[in-house]
Amino acid sequence: MTANQIKTLIAAGLTCDHIDVQGDGRHWSATIVSAAFEGQRAIARHQRVYATLGDKLQSDQIHALSMKTLTPAEWAATGHDHSLTHERSSV
Repeated sequence: MTANQIKTLIAAGLTCDHIDVQGDGRHWSATIVSAAFEGQRAIARHQRVYATLGDKLQSDQIHALSMKTLTPAEWAATGHDHSLTHERSSV
């Protein structure tokens, strides 16, 4: 599994403003920005992302995934300019 494949899977199931996935082929780190996370706690946000990956986690195609899940306002508050990083994904 590649970073682009993981990114595509997430984007197919969740409308995102920004997705960044990095890793070594088994252990992955992702930053996902989505308005769909508004009003949700971290566990609910992570569950939404896990749902987009289907059986890839259970079958060990993705061994480990750590996530930062942010709303667009939270992303902007970290100093990221939303207008420059806008990568709306709804594959």
